[in-house]
Amino acid sequence: MKFRYLAAWFVLLAVAMVNGGLRDLTYGTQISEPLANQISCVSGILLFAVVIRQFVRRWPPASAREAWFIGLFWLALTVAFEFLFFHYVGGRSWAELLANYDIVHGRLWPLILLWVLVAPYFFYRLSGKHL
Repeated sequence: MKFRYLAAWFVLLAVAMVNGGLRDLTYGTQISEPLANQISCVSGILLFAVVIRQFVRRWPPASAREAWFIGLFWLALTVAFEFLFFHYVGGRSWAELLANYDIVHGRLWPLILLWVLVAPYFFYRLSGKHL
């Protein structure tokens, strides 16, 4: 079962890369970087909702606890990937990576992370299979 969680996270990763690529190649060239980032975060949350909903429908968690485990697992993988990949492969500084968490300055990345954490439980509850 845990392999499914990992496989689903790789789908989320692919969706995130496509979403970022579309931002960088289309509207991101026409508007300010902060606004492009915000639009990309909102579209990312919506795209993740589609993927996560399908995952939960196809392989519903056995319990609320398992749904929360999935969210925590995906959250940990996402944060680890973001910091390790973008620092060591992408060459970004730790300060630059941490700046992406600054909601006060319009960065919405923490909302994506919150959604990744909560969405499996949200769709588990919405499915009614827990009754």
